[in-house]
Amino acid sequence: MAALPSLQQLRYLIALHAEQHFGRAAEKSFVTQSTLSASLRDLEATLEVTLVERDRRHVAFTAIGEAVVARARDLVAQANDLVELCAATQRPLSGSFRLGVIPTIAPFALPASLATLRARFPDLRLFLREDLTAGCVERLLASTLDAALIALPVDLPAALTTLPLFDDEFLFVTADAKLGSAHSPLPISKIDPEQLLLLEDGHCLREHAITACGFKGQQSNRTLSATSLITLTQMVASGLGHTLLPELAIAGGVLSGSSLYARRFTPRGPARTVALVYRKTTARAAEIAELGRVFAQSKGFTGARRASTVQRARKVVAAR
Repeated sequence: MAALPSLQQLRYLIALHAEQHFGRAAEKSFVTQSTLSASLRDLEATLEVTLVERDRRHVAFTAIGEAVVARARDLVAQANDLVELCAATQRPLSGSFRLGVIPTIAPFALPASLATLRARFPDLRLFLREDLTAGCVERLLASTLDAALIALPVDLPAALTTLPLFDDEFLFVTADAKLGSAHSPLPISKIDPEQLLLLEDGHCLREHAITACGFKGQQSNRTLSATSLITLTQMVASGLGHTLLPELAIAGGVLSGSSLYARRFTPRGPARTVALVYRKTTARAAEIAELGRVFAQSKGFTGARRASTVQRARKVVAAR
């Protein structure tokens, strides 16, 4: 029977591919560089192929090396899922759970949810990683996250699946009193995309806003963009343009202390869908579903809490 590579060797290979540097990959793997290098040489000997071309300055993966890395990610993920399957039978939502969250959701959806999780599942140790959608997806595929809280629509690899939780409506936000103080909803057709300020490229909220409002192919203000919702609201407050913000962020207080107006759209405002994304092979699907229920119930947009949340959003307009 042919010798098989070890999971540890595959983990080292994945780390090297991610870091493209032996020293950083060794540090990430908590081993010495010589240990990592020797392990990868043994892996190449076992497989009888060259996976990595090395010199003092560069790391270059061969074509077969790239293919092996892709398979290695799947194998390591399935091994982790096997361990989690056994652990989940003992006590659901106990021990460690690694959750990714995108920046336009994390500060607004998590506070109430975390308090609920601590009360319901005292043995759960939730490790949070805030990252853009692409980073969350990469970490899910590498099995360094168990699930991620993201916004749809977004293109995802076939290995991942989603659990939609709730729709998060966009509101028009402006410093212009004439445009923003009207109590009637704003027709989407009235928005000038060239006056629209959005997050910089890489943030899915940018694409969601552009697509939802039918601005695909039209030019928004690309010379001015922000890296966070806080910066975005400050730019709008300075009179540089208008923006679209999710209701989740507005209800979470992103406009608190500002002189900005929030106005709903007509017809019914465009929305993004907040969802959990996870590997199809995970053994923690039931636990992820329970997390989803907590997030949906705690977000302030469902049940008895929806009316008060909508009222707070309206007050942003009425108080000006």
